[in-house]
Amino acid sequence: MLTLYYGANTCARASHIALAESGAAYGLVKLNFLEGEQRKPAYLAVNPKARVPALVTPQGTLTETPAILAFIAQSFPAAHLAPLDDPFAFAQLQAFNSYLCATVHVAHAHRFRGARWSDDPAAQKSMQLKVASNMRECFELIEAHMFKGPWVLGETYSVADAYLYTIASWLPGDGVDLAGLPATHAHHQRMEQRPAVQKALAEEAGAA
Repeated sequence: MLTLYYGANTCARASHIALAESGAAYGLVKLNFLEGEQRKPAYLAVNPKARVPALVTPQGTLTETPAILAFIAQSFPAAHLAPLDDPFAFAQLQAFNSYLCATVHVAHAHRFRGARWSDDPAAQKSMQLKVASNMRECFELIEAHMFKGPWVLGETYSVADAYLYTIASWLPGDGVDLAGLPATHAHHQRMEQRPAVQKALAEEAGAA
């Protein structure tokens, strides 16, 4: 049994979708970020980073979305969630997911969490003003050089698609018109037709 700790509208949704796609038996624990549950002792015992996602497995706890997505894909190969028999293609998947994690997510985080980088309110405001342009630049790069279509890696769906869908859902709030990114927009609509995405969204809505 796997247990995913997540928060509303966070990057943990990518892992949730991957679990739903995999056919694994899993449970969910929702953390209330508004009440600071991610910083309370009960969760810090699970993940001392005080962030989501965290996936509790029989072998131990995993954190960081790229690692969790790779674990799910490798643990349930029959679901065909990654090109496990092609080292180069798998590395491309990891490179894509790492870009989302280390660059795109960080660009988005400047909208809410400028205090991580500066104690100066004026500097934090300046960071917020850059979020829309930074996020648009990231997705323009993805569309021009990284997204093969119709799925991230081409004709075959993978866990990278769950991750792209999750982060793309933040674009309207970041001030970026999703319709202005045609490949991303079409991918987003395609993802919302997948039963696993609908299942994950329903489970999160039911836990609200």
